[in-house]
Amino acid sequence: MATLNVNIGAMHLKNPIMTASGTFGYGLEYADFVPLDGLGGIIVKGTTLAAREGNDYPRMAETPSGMLNCVGLQNKGVDYFCANIYPQIKDFDTNMIVNVSGSSPDDYAECAARIDELDRIPAIELNISCPNVRQGGMAFGVTCAGAAQVVKAVRRRYRKTLIVKLSPNVTDITEIARVCEAEGADSVSLINTLMGMAIDIERRKPVLSIGTGGLSGPCVKPVALRMVWQTARAVKIPVVGLGGICNAKDAIEFLMAGATAVQIGTANFLDPAVTIKIRDGINAWLDAHGCASVHEIIGTLND
Repeated sequence: MATLNVNIGAMHLKNPIMTASGTFGYGLEYADFVPLDGLGGIIVKGTTLAAREGNDYPRMAETPSGMLNCVGLQNKGVDYFCANIYPQIKDFDTNMIVNVSGSSPDDYAECAARIDELDRIPAIELNISCPNVRQGGMAFGVTCAGAAQVVKAVRRRYRKTLIVKLSPNVTDITEIARVCEAEGADSVSLINTLMGMAIDIERRKPVLSIGTGGLSGPCVKPVALRMVWQTARAVKIPVVGLGGICNAKDAIEFLMAGATAVQIGTANFLDPAVTIKIRDGINAWLDAHGCASVHEIIGTLND
């Protein structure tokens, strides 16, 4: 059996398999299906300084080989999370990571500072890239200046491992990644969803309530893989890869492209146990190919 442990900043993962924010709840919802202590980490749903209602329905739509969503970061706010959710998840034997979003650099920083006080939360994932919120998120993630502004503000007030989640809806994702690294990010995760749309031809209206939404699932994997490969060659900090990963082969592709760890998102909706199956599949592949450690394949793509 190969060694699967990896490090993201100061955070130790027992294996490189994490869950993507917004697809795994707070972990509690999947506890009957997956041994949570068998995962490298769980990234809980997006959390903001104040409560958010999210967008109106309909806010999900199925597409060929994927899905669109415009949920809109519905959550009860960071204070509710600290008082009510954190006590339920703090003793899980895995890395519980909070996805943080906001509408201004100060919002991001204040939310992060409150989570910094929680002993059993070793990291946050800064969501500067969510494409389905009308204010905040998207505006910061698509420019170097915007990304720098948020990362700098959060870094001043957050001491632990800081992962920044990047938007694919940009001209050159490596430029954004370099800026995040320069401002103190310990890691970058990519990609978030691609901006997409679906139309109801009988009503001649968009299917989603706000018109557009984030596209995820197997259809985005080639784009995600290319961006992870480019970014891993552009920065020195660890890259976390996500986007359309459905099985061990997909995950291994991301690792070979340079990702230190991966996140599983949309696939959780199809198979609640997919994360453990991917972990075991990676292990089996490594054993079959005589690899003693997952590090033997990370960033080993032949040009």
